[in-house]
Parts: sequence; C-alpha cells; structure tokens
Amino acid sequence: MNEHELSSDRLSGLDAATATDRLRRLRPEDAAELLAQMPVGRASTVLAAMPEDFRRAILEVAPPGTDWTDAQSYPAGSIGRLLEDPPAIFLSGTTVRDAIEAMRSLIRKRMVVYLFVVDGAERLLGVVAFRELLYARPEQTLDEVMIDRPFTLHPRTPMVEAMREVVTKHFPVYPVCEDDGRLVGLVRGQVLFEQQAFDISAQAGAMVGVEKEERLATPFSRSFRFRHPWLQINLLTVFAAAAVVGFFEDAIDQLVVLALFIPVLAGQCGNLGAQSLAVVLRGMTLGELRSLPVGRLLLKEGLLGLLNGVITGAVAATAMFVLAHGKDPATALPLALATWVAMSLGCGLSGVAGAAIPVALRRAGADPATASAILLTTATDVVSMGLFLGLAAFLVL
Repeated sequence: MNEHELSSDRLSGLDAATATDRLRRLRPEDAAELLAQMPVGRASTVLAAMPEDFRRAILEVAPPGTDWTDAQSYPAGSIGRLLEDPPAIFLSGTTVRDAIEAMRSLIRKRMVVYLFVVDGAERLLGVVAFRELLYARPEQTLDEVMIDRPFTLHPRTPMVEAMREVVTKHFPVYPVCEDDGRLVGLVRGQVLFEQQAFDISAQAGAMVGVEKEERLATPFSRSFRFRHPWLQINLLTVFAAAAVVGFFEDAIDQLVVLALFIPVLAGQCGNLGAQSLAVVLRGMTLGELRSLPVGRLLLKEGLLGLLNGVITGAVAATAMFVLAHGKDPATALPLALATWVAMSLGCGLSGVAGAAIPVALRRAGADPATASAILLTTATDVVSMGLFLGLAAFLVL
C-alpha cells in the first residue's frame, strides 16, 4: 500500500489501532503528510496509539504548522491534544509595516486569523485581527492596535469544560497558554466542536459496551475483539438475574401468575433507572453535578422513583388482583400487595442505582458512559425480581 491508496478521509474512518497498522506500511514522511491532512484531534488520537519508535520517527518529519510533539505531552481528552502551531507570532514593539512584510510569504502557506503579540518570554500580551492591519498606520506598533488580555484556554483543560467556556464566544481561533501566560499553541473553534461532537456520538455505543474507537471501517477481527469482552460481562450479569428467578422456582411453579408479571416489574424498574441514568450523565456533561451534593442527588432520584413506583405499582397491583382472583381468590390480595410493594421499592432503588452507577464509575477513574446500561440492567433486574418473588413467596406460601 502506498500513500495514494490510503487517503486521509479513509484513514479518519479507521480506529486508531487499525490506522496505525496501515500507516506503518508507509515511509514516515508519507505517514506524517497523511496525518497532517486529518482533523487535529483524530491525528492526535492515532499518534497516541502508535509504538514509541514509530511515533518519534513521524514527529521528526512533521509538516510545518503541526504541533504534535507538544500535543502528545498533554492528557487524552484535553485541549492540549488539539494544539496547532500559531502561524503569526510577533514580539512586542513590532511595527505594522514589519508585520505585513513578514506576512507576505506566510499567508501563501497558512490561513492567518490572528497575529499573536508576545514578550521576550513568549508570554501572550494580545492578539491582532488580520483585518485590523488594513486600517492601522504602517508606523504604529502591534501593541497599539492589539486586543490586550484576550480570552485564552489552558492546555490541560478537559474538552467538555472548554466547550462550556467558549459556547457563547464563537471565536474562530482560541490561543492556548500555560499558567504563566506562555503561548503554547492555538485551537480552532471548528476543531473543538468537531471533536466534542465525535465524543458525544460515541456515548451511545459506550452505553452498550461498544468501544469509542470502533468505526464503521474497523476490520472484522478487531471489531470482534472490541465488542466480545463486554458481551461476556453482560452474560455474567444475566446469569445473576437468572439465579434470582431460579431461587424462587418452587414459588413460580405453584403460582404461575407470577411469571406473567416478572417482565412487567423488570421492564418498569429498568426504564425508570434508565431515566435517572440519562439525567445524571447529562448533568455530568454540562458540569451541573459539581454544584449538587451526591447524597442530595441520590435522595431526589430515589424519591422520584418511589413516587412513580407507587402510582404505577397500584395499576399493576390491580391487574394482578383481577388475574389472581380468577384462579385462586385466596391469593389475590396478597399477590396484589406483593406487586405494589415490589414495584414501589424496586422503582425507588432503581432510581438510586441509575444515579449512583455513573457517579461510582467516575470516582473509580472510568468513563461514566461506558457500559453503565449493562450494570444498571443487572441491578434493576435483580432488585425488582428479587423483591417481587420474595414478597410473593413470603405472603402466600
């Protein structure tokens, strides 16, 4: 395979590991050229997945304008991973005439939106919009026409937090500075929003155990390795729910009507837990969880679940009473009571589980979206079916 057979668009459609395999068949110069044509965040992800020796070879021949060396030194998911080299940096005191002269050759190679004015220690002092050069007098300095103390981003800021900071600003380019004000690069607004859109789209797959890195063009064998471990975990959780049903097998054999209501209980509790999970994940994404104590959150979701369970449980209990009364009137009221109590408590506990699972995953250092649905399904199934069958057996048998 040569450079012409592997386009940057095709490369962007591969997961990082597969993209690395394809790039290793090329010369480092050709691989670097292809990476430079990809979205910055995607190129940074592919570079991070490479073996150290191959990554170093590519960084040594990186095209002008790329900032991959610095980008790889920042944490995954941070603004630093999207860095590009600023094309136009000028020392304080530079005249407009000298800046325009220096720009003549530069603008043929790269698009320039802002000129960045720095001091001798490379600390950012201000920015000059390119169009302002048309109105400035040649003898003026950039300091006289610049916007001083401009808005900046920090390279270690997570992309989610950066999105909240820039959502009302809509600048085409954002300078990125360290704590001491030193300019380390820039991030394009379009690149930031594209990367965030990709992260959000990946959450739907992560909820059911699909790796964030898997793409439509990921090879069959690698897709299998991505997905299969999560299915094994899911199988274990299903066995846990099946074990609960098996424990009450005698009760189900004697009261066949119980089998009809097991899916009702599991489905209702599962849906309520999923509602709680969705709200908490959204709150994490928007940063709302930081201002709300976890205990208060769990209490709210538990009470919401309990209230919903009491109301829907009354409907289900009525249906149970009617069905059971036709078979054995003596068991109708106890089974209806078991249904109502089990759905009320089950929904309450499911609400707590839906809020607690993503919080626990985040505190454990894991992605809150990753396979939360799998863990939640197990929790709601075990709780709802265990309560229902246990209460029925206690009240009737």
